[in-house]
Amino acid sequence: MSASVNTAEVPTTDRAEHWREAVSRTFVPLDVSLLEAVPAPATITSHRLGALEVSLVQAGPQRVERSAGLVACGGDEHLTLTLQHRGTARLAQDGRRVELGPGDFALCDAGRPFVMELPEPFAFTAFHWPRPAVGVSEEDLQLLTATAFDTATGTGRLVAAYLESLSRSAGSLEPRQASRLATTALDLLVPLAHEHRGRPVPEAPEAALATLARVKDHILRNLGDPGLSPERIAAAHHLSVRYLHKLFRFEGETVTRWIQHQRLDMCRRDLARPTAGRGTVAAVAARWGFVSASHFSRAFRAAYGVSPREWRAATRSGFMPGPVHLPFPDARPKRTAARSGCGVVV
Repeated sequence: MSASVNTAEVPTTDRAEHWREAVSRTFVPLDVSLLEAVPAPATITSHRLGALEVSLVQAGPQRVERSAGLVACGGDEHLTLTLQHRGTARLAQDGRRVELGPGDFALCDAGRPFVMELPEPFAFTAFHWPRPAVGVSEEDLQLLTATAFDTATGTGRLVAAYLESLSRSAGSLEPRQASRLATTALDLLVPLAHEHRGRPVPEAPEAALATLARVKDHILRNLGDPGLSPERIAAAHHLSVRYLHKLFRFEGETVTRWIQHQRLDMCRRDLARPTAGRGTVAAVAARWGFVSASHFSRAFRAAYGVSPREWRAATRSGFMPGPVHLPFPDARPKRTAARSGCGVVV
């Protein structure tokens, strides 16, 4: 799914207001102040990649603020990583301030106030996702915001290179491939947090993380195979089973648990689609590698708090039973855009 905004098609007298609304609609409620007498044309091109909303933003000088009042308006459960392509950006949050140049990236949390200043024409890609989609603790998140990462070495270089590649190809990916690549992007933030906190990292972390990314891609391409096992995965990548487990332990996860999480998520998505009515719950479970319908139902309820049938019925009716843990934004019912004291909300 993609969307675009282009203020070149808007009269110059209306561009500022149109741009403010477009920015808040794309991300979260924000106060945008343009720093040019005559607003230059500006564009946002967005693509949905699984849990990620990837948006290329190109515009003239401006200041963007997320005040405490706007935090109260909604969107506080979202995080945004900005990868700078052109121009400079200065981000301030949580008492820290970082300046970004081309190739640099920084994280901000919509749950707390922040300010971003862009003093010259710029281009950046914003990776926007709900906080539960990445396994980083609140404590770690508060230490990662408005922080300078070394993009010349280590995990920072790997993350920057991967995000750069993902931003270039975002518009040409088919949905299932896009979801897999987005999962890998979010997973890379976990070792980045560990490295930033000075926690132990694997020997040759770049090679280990690259191997882990390839392993996860292999798993996602073979989720429907009920015989997928650590032994078979390790053999397919010429690894020992012990080393495979070590790679996943680095993220505080196990191979089998990660596989189950991915299978449950694919089942959840399929059950929410209107076309899912053509198959039984058991058929959906089997499609994604579950050999026991009863085991699938128990695992689904443990993960989301409702049974697979309750989930399917609720998503069709538009009523979400609660409480339900929703790790991805497309599981939530969409709200229509509306005016409020907070500006435009979605």
